[in-house]
Amino acid sequence: MAGGLGSAVHLAQVLVAERLKRGSVAVDATAGKGNDTVFLARRVGRSGKVYAFDIQAEALVRTGEFLKRQNLAGSVELVCAGHERVAEYVRERADAVMYNLGYLPGGDPSVVTRPETTIASLTAALGLLRSGGRISLVSYPGHPGGREEYEAVEKFAAALDSLYYRVIRVNFINRAVHAPVLIMIEKAGVFGESEEAAQNP
Repeated sequence: MAGGLGSAVHLAQVLVAERLKRGSVAVDATAGKGNDTVFLARRVGRSGKVYAFDIQAEALVRTGEFLKRQNLAGSVELVCAGHERVAEYVRERADAVMYNLGYLPGGDPSVVTRPETTIASLTAALGLLRSGGRISLVSYPGHPGGREEYEAVEKFAAALDSLYYRVIRVNFINRAVHAPVLIMIEKAGVFGESEEAAQNP
């Protein structure tokens, strides 16, 4: 994967890495080929936990094989379910949740993440997020349905109470309008480590 400022996925990982340590809990809400899952597993170590979600069994097979090749499978739970069901499977506080929206590269392009389930997942993820934790979303306005999903996510994130959440958007301003966009949400709160205050967006 390309690094530097040319990749929204790389930038998401750089910002998420600041909030992860050995023993952290993290969620890959869209496992896909497993790149973010492997990144999270490396950061949290054997004492940590990663939950990787995907509705396609093919994606989880790819992710599982990637993890095994990297000797990282032990700290990851693969979940064949839509990411809107994250709160059914994740019971701990999460330090980070990552989304790479769209469709599985090399898979069926008609199977895509959708605004309604992505917003439902985001709402649940905010409730799971630890104070200081971060949610990254890489959105792709260029694919069919991608513009509508990006606009729904942006509207949702922009409406979050600034007392409890810090939200940034990273655009590639010298690239085409359909270039990927990164949105990063950090749970803050005037109550510091009191997590109950920011339970509901």
